[in-house]
Amino acid sequence: MKSKVLIVASNYYKEICKGLCDEAIKFLNKNDINTNVIYVPGTFEISFTINKIISKKNFYKGVIAIGCVIRGDTYHFELISNECARSINDIMLKSNIPIGFGVITCDNMHQAKDRSSPNRNNKGLEAASACLEMMKLSDIIDKDNK
Repeated sequence: MKSKVLIVASNYYKEICKGLCDEAIKFLNKNDINTNVIYVPGTFEISFTINKIISKKNFYKGVIAIGCVIRGDTYHFELISNECARSINDIMLKSNIPIGFGVITCDNMHQAKDRSSPNRNNKGLEAASACLEMMKLSDIIDKDNK
């Protein structure tokens, strides 16, 4: 049976989300991994959704968090960015399920488009690659500890 990965993506910036998701899915498909994608309204909602789903359905071998936060004129950028990263890391450590972190934090839309375009710098692809490597490592560790 193929491994399955959950992608939880914030579609607040729809074009950016699409670019990140498309490259992540393309990479996982090339590596014979099935995916399910769930969209949430913003990056702050990603961790709740991941936690809720993996606590009910433990058949995912990995998860990828995808989103974009663009700096504005207030402290909101720092709050959302920091709490998103912290809460996703907490879930990963608690669940022992690898989570690829594809939430990009940018100063402007130009940076976001650059990091989500279909090129070698696509952060969705990088998050998918990291998740797959950690899934493999997790399998090795599990086998070694039997």
